[in-house]
Amino acid sequence: MATEDKNRATAAAILPLVGGAANVSSVVHCMTRLRLGLHDRSLVDDEALKALPAVMGVVEDDTYQIVLGPGTVARVTPEFEQLVREGREAAPGPATAAEPVTATATAAELAAQGAAIKAARKAKNATPFKLFLRKIANIFVPLIPALIGCGIIAGLNGLLKNLGWLTSVTPALGAMASGFMALIAVFVGYNTAKEFGGTPILGGAVAAIIVFPGVADIEAFGQKLSPGQGGVLGALGAAVLAVYVEKWCRRWVPEALDVLVTPTLTVLISGLVTIFGLMYVAGEVSTAIGDFANWLLSNGGAGAGLVLGGFFLPLVMLGLHQALIPIHTTLIEQQGYTVLLPILAMAGAGQVGAALAVYLRLPRNESIRRTIKSALPAGLLGVGEPLIYGVSLPLGRPFITACVGGAFGGAFVGFFNQLGSAVGSTAIGPSGWALFPLLDGNHGLGTTIAIYAGGLLVGYLAGFVATYFFGFSKDLLAEFNVSQEPAVSTVAATGTPAAPVTDPAPEPARA
Repeated sequence: MATEDKNRATAAAILPLVGGAANVSSVVHCMTRLRLGLHDRSLVDDEALKALPAVMGVVEDDTYQIVLGPGTVARVTPEFEQLVREGREAAPGPATAAEPVTATATAAELAAQGAAIKAARKAKNATPFKLFLRKIANIFVPLIPALIGCGIIAGLNGLLKNLGWLTSVTPALGAMASGFMALIAVFVGYNTAKEFGGTPILGGAVAAIIVFPGVADIEAFGQKLSPGQGGVLGALGAAVLAVYVEKWCRRWVPEALDVLVTPTLTVLISGLVTIFGLMYVAGEVSTAIGDFANWLLSNGGAGAGLVLGGFFLPLVMLGLHQALIPIHTTLIEQQGYTVLLPILAMAGAGQVGAALAVYLRLPRNESIRRTIKSALPAGLLGVGEPLIYGVSLPLGRPFITACVGGAFGGAFVGFFNQLGSAVGSTAIGPSGWALFPLLDGNHGLGTTIAIYAGGLLVGYLAGFVATYFFGFSKDLLAEFNVSQEPAVSTVAATGTPAAPVTDPAPEPARA
C-alpha cells in the first residue's frame, strides 16, 4: 500500500472510533501524538482504538491523545483533518462508536489498571499551577520540529567544518541552522499571545523588540542592552504583558477607535516595559539558569544525574516536566545545546531494560509479551508511552525499578559531565536512539556519542537487573505469569462468545 493511502487509511480507521467528525472540536499534533478536542468523550471506543495497528497507545489529558509515533503523526494528521472536514459537510450528526474489541484476560486487566491510573493522574493534574505549566508547554511544543531540523543541520555543519569538507557550503548551512534560533523569540511571543487569549501577531511584534539590532543603542539599569538579551523568557513575559494590556484596552477603548488605539497602546506600553525592564531581568534569569545547570553537573556530577534520571518519569506522571521546556530552550539559545536532555533521556532507557526483564519473568503471559515485543522498537526510539502505560506503570514495581535504571544511566552521563565532558542536545523532543543526530558537546562528536551510548547501555542494564531481581513479588508473579488459554476457554464455557485475540501490534496501546 502506498504511504499516502496507508496514512489516510489510518486516519479513516481512527475517525469513527472517536465519535465521528461531528464529535471532533480541534485537531493538533505534537512529536508523537494526535491531540483531539472532543465534544463527547463517551463516544470514544478506547479498546478499538488501541487495537489499530498504527496506534501505540492513548493518553487522556486536557485533550484526547492518540500515540502514533514520530513521523507517522505528522503524516496522518493532515489526512485526519481532511476527513473531519469532509465528514462535517456530509453528515453533521455525531457518529456512534464502533463495537469494542475485547482483549485477552490479563492484558485487559492491565489496561483497566492503566486507565485508572491515568484518570487519577488527570484529576491530580488539573490544578491551576499545572494548567499554567500546560499552557507554557503549548507555547513551545509547536517549535520542536524547527528546533530538530535546525539542530540536525547545525550538527552536520559542525561535522563538515571539522573535516574541512564543502567549505563553500558550510556558511549556507550555518545560516539555515542559526536563522530560526536568531528569531525564536518572535515565535515564542506569537504562540504565547495565542495561548493566553490575545492577538498572536501583537505578541510577536512585542517579542520582536528583543531581537531587534537597534536595542544595542539603548541603555537600561546603567548598561547597554544587547540584541536577544532575555531570550525566550523575555519574549514570554513580554507577550503575556501584551495580552493583558490588549484585554484592558478592549474593555475601555470605544469600538470606533479600537482598531487604531488598541494595537498601538498594546505595542507601546508592552514595548516600553520590555525594553526598560523585562529584557534586563529576563537576561539575568537566563544567565542564572545556564550558570546553575553548568554548576550542577560540574559539581554534582553523578549524584545530580542520578536524581534527574531517576525522578524524570515521576515528574512526567505529575505533569511537572513541562516546566523544563523553557529551561531547555534557554540553554539551547545560550550555549547551543541543553545538557539536561541527554540525562533525562536515560529514564526511557530504564523503561526499555525493565520491559525486557518483564518479558523474561512472565514467560507464560503471551499477551504482555506481545505488548512488549511490539512496543520495544518505539521505546528504543524514545517513544515510551506504550511501555509505561501498557506494562510498567500498571504492574507497579517494574515502574519503580525502571526509574532505578534511569537513575543509573543519568549518573553515568552526569559523571562524565563532572569530568569536563559535556553531553548536550541541540533540540528538544527526541529521546533514545533518535537523539543521536542531535548530540553536541565540548569534546568532539565521537566522545559525545560514546558517553551518551554508554549511558543508554547502563540504563538498559540497570533497569533490567533491578526489575528482574526486585520488580516482582511472589503474588505478582502468581497473578500474571499464567497462560491466557484457560481464561479464554472459561469464557467460552459460559456460553458467551470468546473474545478474539488481538493482533500483536495493538498491544502497546494498553494505556
